[in-house]
Amino acid sequence: MNRRYRKTIIAGNWKMNKTASETKKFAEELKRLLPRTKWCDIVVCVPAVNIPAALKAFKDLRVSVGAQNVFYEKSGAYTGEVSADMLKDLGVKYVIVGHSERRQMFGETDFSVNKKVIAALEADLHPIICVGETLDQRELGVTMELIALQVKSALAGVPAEKARRCVIAYEPVWAIGTGKTATAQQAAEVCTFIRATIRHLYGARIARSVTVQYGGSMKPSNARELLAELDIDGGLIGGASLEAEQFIEIINAANQG
Repeated sequence: MNRRYRKTIIAGNWKMNKTASETKKFAEELKRLLPRTKWCDIVVCVPAVNIPAALKAFKDLRVSVGAQNVFYEKSGAYTGEVSADMLKDLGVKYVIVGHSERRQMFGETDFSVNKKVIAALEADLHPIICVGETLDQRELGVTMELIALQVKSALAGVPAEKARRCVIAYEPVWAIGTGKTATAQQAAEVCTFIRATIRHLYGARIARSVTVQYGGSMKPSNARELLAELDIDGGLIGGASLEAEQFIEIINAANQG
């Protein structure tokens, strides 16, 4: 982490878990455990139906609420979709874009991810842009080429002043929900490369201001080691964000770094 130039952000991704009442209970547990001194920003990205409950439950905890997806059109005949303006109007600040599960299960592409990033930025949201390689791609030795393509595609047409609002989350697909984790060295290597790619696009000033998270099975047992790396500025936390005590341990690791 490098607090001098950029935010440290610990963001929970609940995926399709917890009801509205469970969200309220989680917030109560978190309030009991949350340290008074807070150095990192905390975000909880909840299912769309839980957003109003989350906004109410977390409003006094200095915890921002995020969405897990957004559609790129402002309005229209898109049954089941939610626009960036709708999220903004509710009070949402962050939105996950291009998560590997959505790329794999729902056919999201680099092109659609780019459109969602632009829509989120136009609504003054902070997109958490997910990039990462599969195990086959890593074994083929094309990780960096793929990451560069994903980052450049996601940021295509994004001006420098808006690029600073983006968060890039490196989530190796082979470590999502598998319990496997990249070593701190592996994670840092890719996160440093992501920053170098942003530097190539926008220059050093923008590159050092962008938060780059690690999102592959970060948990209490490895958070401190991962967050000690200079170019890892937080985490996009899956399973460990569903339990208040585990989530707090990761937050504490970020606060002590």
